[in-house]
Amino acid sequence: MKLFLKTVKTAVSCAIATALLCCGCGAAGAWRGAEENPGTAQRDGGHADSAGHTVGEPWQYADTAMGTVVQQTIYTKDEEKAEDFAEQAMEVLRRLEREQISWRLDTSEVYRANTYAGSEDGFLLSEELSVLLESCQLLWERSDGAFDVTLGAAIRLWNIDKWAAGEAVEDFLPPSEEELARALATCGSQRMRLVREASAGPLRLFLPKGTQLDLGAVGKGLAMENLNRLLIQHPDVTAAVISLGGSILTYGSKPDDSPWRVGIVNPFDTSDSIGILTLEGQWCISTSGDYERYVDLDGVRYHHILDPKTGAPAVSEVRGVTILMKDGLLDDGLSTACFILGPEKGMALTEQYGAEALFVMADGRLELSEGMKQYFTENQNRK
Repeated sequence: MKLFLKTVKTAVSCAIATALLCCGCGAAGAWRGAEENPGTAQRDGGHADSAGHTVGEPWQYADTAMGTVVQQTIYTKDEEKAEDFAEQAMEVLRRLEREQISWRLDTSEVYRANTYAGSEDGFLLSEELSVLLESCQLLWERSDGAFDVTLGAAIRLWNIDKWAAGEAVEDFLPPSEEELARALATCGSQRMRLVREASAGPLRLFLPKGTQLDLGAVGKGLAMENLNRLLIQHPDVTAAVISLGGSILTYGSKPDDSPWRVGIVNPFDTSDSIGILTLEGQWCISTSGDYERYVDLDGVRYHHILDPKTGAPAVSEVRGVTILMKDGLLDDGLSTACFILGPEKGMALTEQYGAEALFVMADGRLELSEGMKQYFTENQNRK
């Protein structure tokens, strides 16, 4: 039995390669420096105004949060303001994990909510998590169950976080059908009740005993929403690109008014791109695929996107999905659901959210929504 592991390192390198394209020509060297020295800034070339002053120079930062590499390209005249924003952005992400979405940390709201599973009193959610879980439940309904935030028991059973990080690889074995059946019996968003106690305000969450929330499929979308709000609060930051794993936020306009160029990773060769998104202003981009975190065992690929109907890695005709939308809250949730649904049902779903979609099929074909065609240019030399 020969075991091959594609660790999270590969996903990180893909994110770095994608972020390089966002910055345009000349940024690669800066990003390499930032990658070698996480948390430090690198200066890219700027633009001089008529008086000869350099304006809108981007500052590059790289660090880690939420289990992945975070890269920031920040356009502002003042290095101190760039540093201040970058530090606040990292604290937003770390606080989000620490106080809201982690299922591991006992300081987080999701952790506490899970401990109340089976309680007759339920658990009173914060306003932010109330909005998120209400949106998640609607996405579950609209996706015919392809997206589900109650898969905690199944996700733990597969132990995805450990083998995706290169731990316990030699001990990896798929769970038995009996184990999967027991885990699935606790899953399903139809088991989750959200009750509003007043005409406005937060919701109370009721979970049956054994049912566990896992917000891994929407955590980055929530992060993008928080980062966008932070950018609005910093008018000195005139433009930015922030990459968080498979999710990217573009904001504002570069000083020379050139568009953002975002490369989409080729699932068949992650050192290559299938093409480029050319964008202006604020956009959220999320990509999901079976090439990000996986184990190959006896000719079968076990990846991190679980099908809620089986509790096992989704068997799909799709290799990767990219979703493009203005509102980032459900961006990564939609990419997860669309990977499972495939292009026909997936595009019907994205239409309900005003989002655009790009599917990379197992045979190499590309399926694009009509709106996506105006932003995407295929790489004719892709492998």
